[in-house]
Amino acid sequence: MAGTDEEAVAATDDALYVLTAVLLTPAKFPSVLGDDYPEACAALGLAPVADGYGLVLGQDGEGARWTVVVDDVSLVAVAIASWDCGMEHDLSPDERTVVAALPGWPLAVAVAAPDVPAPHDPDPEIAGPPLTPPDTSVWGPAQRRLGADEIALQWATWRDQIDDAAFVTPASGAAARAEAAADGTGTGTDTGEPDAGTAGGSGAGGSGPDGATEQPGTSAVAAGSTGEPRGTDSAQDAPASNGPGPADAGDGQPKHSGIRRVLAEARAYVDSPPPLGRVRSSFASGEARTLRADGPGWSMVARTDDIAFVLLDDEPGEVLPVGRGPELPGLLQALDAMAVRPL
Repeated sequence: MAGTDEEAVAATDDALYVLTAVLLTPAKFPSVLGDDYPEACAALGLAPVADGYGLVLGQDGEGARWTVVVDDVSLVAVAIASWDCGMEHDLSPDERTVVAALPGWPLAVAVAAPDVPAPHDPDPEIAGPPLTPPDTSVWGPAQRRLGADEIALQWATWRDQIDDAAFVTPASGAAARAEAAADGTGTGTDTGEPDAGTAGGSGAGGSGPDGATEQPGTSAVAAGSTGEPRGTDSAQDAPASNGPGPADAGDGQPKHSGIRRVLAEARAYVDSPPPLGRVRSSFASGEARTLRADGPGWSMVARTDDIAFVLLDDEPGEVLPVGRGPELPGLLQALDAMAVRPL
């Protein structure tokens, strides 16, 4: 394991200026590092122990970047909670809790310690290859997971972009068929399954829902406009758009193949539990929970009492909303029952 030899550990003794800290546990880990807890641990060369770790990021007296891994998770959790409340808190892990001292930082840190040289990696010949943050300058797994993080943090903002009336539900579908039969214009088909549109465009990168939006029954909105979708009376007379269509595929599934794949893989998690941390449940307002699920090439964020948002590696910068329909509520409940939760 890089940076765990005696020389590397000694380099941080008595001279680590703590800048920030994060948790690396099954229920809460920097998702930019991986789709699940074992993958995030592997990015740091750590064993995925059940209790997890605390990561303390700082600089030594010469300004070199170091990540100190400790097994006292509670100590780090208390410090993070205090900082989040705007309170000062001295984070000084006991040397007996130090698991490893890793050169470099696995995450981007925008601050630096005062009165020491600018942040730089320690000598690799002494400390070993340094950790570096994942590349998020281009769309890919790391950027996709950061986009899902942003949606979870700003749920209300993203949810406000979606018009519930745009989703076909069993009740509205039945009413539409009855109305269509009455005037002789109906097709007599409706699946009543969740429909998928897209929303967000470049906003999925973590800057918020300020890009183009597209919803079922609406046309795409040009970037730089007010962000309000231009609605139509029904999905049948919606103008063509440049994104995936909202209509179902006629077989009880969303038309978008990527969403069909995500929902199928998420259902499979219920029967065959995935690696630890791929499905996580956290607090939400009311009686609901916020669900986060990840898989090969996809991330999903949902509330157990609401809809879901899907991001795909194959759809750069796009956020795909999935309506509740008859199946999504049960799927979300099943995922929540098996999800890892913060202690």
